[in-house]
Amino acid sequence: MSKVIRRRIVLHSGLAIGVALLAPAASACEFFGVNLRVTHPWTRATAEGATTAQVNLKFDQVTQADRLIGVETPVAEAAEVAGAETDAGVDVSIPAGETTLLGEGGAIVRLVGLKMPLELGRSYPMKLVFEKGGVIDATLNVDYTSFRFR
Repeated sequence: MSKVIRRRIVLHSGLAIGVALLAPAASACEFFGVNLRVTHPWTRATAEGATTAQVNLKFDQVTQADRLIGVETPVAEAAEVAGAETDAGVDVSIPAGETTLLGEGGAIVRLVGLKMPLELGRSYPMKLVFEKGGVIDATLNVDYTSFRFR
């Protein structure tokens, strides 16, 4: 192989690596439904004997208004909106064109009847049930307490 060809291959390889480094990073904790994107469902680690945990997540890229009507995970018996005056359960409005936060800075959805302590660094399966958008299979991560949405 000639010196010019080797130089061209090295130049093209370097250019490809540079472009890859400049491209925006995709979030590993994004889940997409028909009408919206769910970003990073998480909770804090719980102590032995804890019975509840707060779910934190963000809905954005909402193209059609919807309602979150259920949260299911094998680590808890049920989920509810904290402080709800009606029957226990989940019913959170998600307006079109807006970002909706659950947890810090928004409505509080909590898991009740925890079946085990939630340990830092672990992840658990979770289903988010929407009135119009159906079911999104997601992962609930147990993160550090200082995590904030950007």
